[in-house]
Amino acid sequence: MQALQFERTGDLDALRLVELADPVPAADEVLVEVRAAGLNPSDVKNVLGRFPYTTLPRVPGRDFAGVVVEGPQALLGQAVWGTGKDLGFFRDGSHASLLTLPAKGVALMPKSLGFAQAASCGVPFSTAWDALERSGVKAGTRLLVIGAGAVGSAALALAKALGAQPLAGVRRAEQASALQAQGFASLLLDTPEALAGQVEAVFPGGAEVIFDTTGFWLPAAVNALASFGRIAIIAAPMDGQVQLPALALYRRGGSLVGINSLLYDSVACARMLTQFGQWFDDGRLPLPEGLNQVPLSAGPQCYREVNAGSSDKIVLIP
Repeated sequence: MQALQFERTGDLDALRLVELADPVPAADEVLVEVRAAGLNPSDVKNVLGRFPYTTLPRVPGRDFAGVVVEGPQALLGQAVWGTGKDLGFFRDGSHASLLTLPAKGVALMPKSLGFAQAASCGVPFSTAWDALERSGVKAGTRLLVIGAGAVGSAALALAKALGAQPLAGVRRAEQASALQAQGFASLLLDTPEALAGQVEAVFPGGAEVIFDTTGFWLPAAVNALASFGRIAIIAAPMDGQVQLPALALYRRGGSLVGINSLLYDSVACARMLTQFGQWFDDGRLPLPEGLNQVPLSAGPQCYREVNAGSSDKIVLIP
């Protein structure tokens, strides 16, 4: 099979397109013919050596959509999708034409999604779902999502599907206009000191949940929080340090929730995808758009583009 593979870390030049023997599934596994595989920043960081538990040589890639060609009879021929912390780190991942993983690590693909659309959802939607669940977002929750990248956009869509009151906080006017065209209330972020007043103008009493997807707004978010509110975070500054206004946080009865998608293996992620996947079919979630579909052979160059800061949602097609 064709695959992207790296035998050392620290340099994207280590990633090459290679021919490998077809993988053979174990008794409790499936063999998936990969039709599309998402490319995430964590895949790039993996090749660069940011994850010390990665074993080498390794095929990277977490997100996939494809067809089961070997495995339990009930899954044979079924279109499936998935993601997980095991893929691409300590077992070969999805940036290949074939993939093995536990049979319980795949979920049936929503019928309304194409393979590329499904492959674009894994990490962003499972991360957003985890953030909303663990911070207690439900119908009516006043939610501020800071940042409108892949995870932020997924969080807004899922929150709307849950019946919450999502508000997007973005830096650029064109982002705010685009979100408003999609039916999302938005505010144009000013200075950190101004955030509490901006949120108060929309949510009197503050936001019950603030999900910061950028890593830069945690201190400011505390003062924009309602009593007993929760702040979910998925990122931090490069040095990992934040000066937290602890007095303001505890006086509000506030809580911090750390969100890390690499805590969940493919089996846990398949359960998440099953929970919200039907919402694509019933119209509660919008279908992914604007995907950049490229052949697997162009993968090494795509890794460089993501590392250089490209915001394109790239899907590799074996």
